[in-house]
Amino acid sequence: MKLGELFELAIKRGIENDPRGKEAVDRVLRLAKEEFEALDDDKKKEFDQDKLTNPYADSKILTGDLDQEIKGLLIGVDMEVGEILLADRLREKGESIDLIWSHHPEGKALGGLAELMKMQEDLLSDLGVPISAAEGMMAKRISEVDRSIWPLNHNRPVDAAKLLDFAMLSVHTPTDNMVATFLQKHLDEKAPETLGDVVAAIKEIPEYAQQVPINAGPKVLLGSDKMRAGKVVVDMTGGTSGSEDVYERLSRLGVSTMVMMHIPESHRKLAEKHNINVIIAGHIASDAVGMNLLMDEVEAKGIKVYCCSGFYRVNRNK
Repeated sequence: MKLGELFELAIKRGIENDPRGKEAVDRVLRLAKEEFEALDDDKKKEFDQDKLTNPYADSKILTGDLDQEIKGLLIGVDMEVGEILLADRLREKGESIDLIWSHHPEGKALGGLAELMKMQEDLLSDLGVPISAAEGMMAKRISEVDRSIWPLNHNRPVDAAKLLDFAMLSVHTPTDNMVATFLQKHLDEKAPETLGDVVAAIKEIPEYAQQVPINAGPKVLLGSDKMRAGKVVVDMTGGTSGSEDVYERLSRLGVSTMVMMHIPESHRKLAEKHNINVIIAGHIASDAVGMNLLMDEVEAKGIKVYCCSGFYRVNRNK
């Protein structure tokens, strides 16, 4: 399978599982097209034309030829210079690895993380927050995240991949969309009564169960096992943590329990203030669910998948 085809598959599955729905995704692509067409020729040369077909600014092919045939890949949650050296060492030992696949964004994909966070505006709107309020709440946080990226030396792993002749890509939001859809459906079907029931339902999923022995399994952060769960919302996509202002709004809209990968301390305090229960499913385990769902398809294409950096294969094809 070619590198370009692999990336197209990832974006396609991201769109199919996007919790905003197709109409919202189409709007992102339409606005990108309108922006591009309004530019003069010089500015068009600077425009990232990947945006015309890819609505996820935090997911990019970072280096490599689109027509390059991929026989094997090394995939992990974070793929830095050390993991790329590991890939080179494995290749020296005879393993066929052509591609470095990072979940968390690197290079220009990391540079696009703040832009991607605008999808949270639509997610809040879908929960009942007026779009004007959602955009207002997110503007400050998006700017904050953007500024935090400016000083980073974010192309280091991409440079290493180039020097060692690996293709490299980051696929972040597409697989986060996949786990968000998968876990929300799972919990809706289980209809857990209490927070303890929510945790038990999450532990039925292998990626979460395997994290329990290393003290990284799902747990109740706010609330207690016997408290009623009420309306449960899975919040696992949209780049990174959003605005602190959402918890009061969500409480008014009837959200009782949020299931999250992780939560900053300042957000935890506000969720507690507004009586929203919080269950931390686990960051790495949640990333792994989405990654595994996609790797099932990748392996079915005949590509060898090597795992590292916190990612463990769970094959649902078997």
